[in-house]
Amino acid sequence: MLTIMFDGIAYGMLLFVLACGLAVTLGLMNFINLAHGAFAMAGGYVSSVLLNRYGVPFLVTLPIAFVATAAAGLVLERMLYARLYHRSHLDQVLFSIGIVFMAIAATDYVMGSQQQFIRLPAFLQGRVDLGALSIGLYRSFIIAICGVLVVVLQLILTRTRFGSRLRAAVDDPRVARGLGIEVNAIFAITFAVGSGLAGLGGALGAEILGLDPTFPLKFMIYFLIVVTVGGTSSITGPFFASLLLGIADVAGKYYVPQFGAFAIYSLMIVVLLLRPQGLFARGR
Repeated sequence: MLTIMFDGIAYGMLLFVLACGLAVTLGLMNFINLAHGAFAMAGGYVSSVLLNRYGVPFLVTLPIAFVATAAAGLVLERMLYARLYHRSHLDQVLFSIGIVFMAIAATDYVMGSQQQFIRLPAFLQGRVDLGALSIGLYRSFIIAICGVLVVVLQLILTRTRFGSRLRAAVDDPRVARGLGIEVNAIFAITFAVGSGLAGLGGALGAEILGLDPTFPLKFMIYFLIVVTVGGTSSITGPFFASLLLGIADVAGKYYVPQFGAFAIYSLMIVVLLLRPQGLFARGR
């Protein structure tokens, strides 16, 4: 039981890193970016290619995956996404889902449809048995990395001038510009960081989740569930929602494997029936 809970926490932490960028763009920027998983897939492929083809150490590929996907996100935000900030949510959904299918087709053409494998360094392989608890070394590494990211993101959004400027830019861009806030630059940086975090999550999760060109479609619903259940008013909501969903998913697949992911969808339905604004959304 303790091992299942530990693995569920690690899975939930990974879901948070993958989905927190979507939580930022949807919750703080009010933009529905269904192509978020494409950036995660890109980060996974960057890590895989560097590791398997060029022998770059796994830990070195992680910041490279973050920077590469953040740069790609910045370019796409300035060229494409910025044009849709004031369009309807339907336009945003149609646009971003089109990006998903284009990314899948391009990845399949360039990399092939086969599954990509990540060879972890020896010190991250195996498990440590502590009586009733068996701890996976790589999952412990994921928990540590994600825990640091949660604290850093929360501090940036709530305790820094950048966080206050971002909230001001979202609440009233016109007034924010009048106060001298570079709204376009704030949005571009935020989108780039969210894309970079998705890429980092994709690199971290390739060994656990698997990686192939259909990755953005397979995990799109998971990202949306995290944001929907956690609410979009803060980062802590999606974080706790990720932990809850990760534990529920791992436990459900372990105890009732014939139902697959039924547990996580059932939990989402119950939460939305009871709390339509999300389990951790602030009341209005």
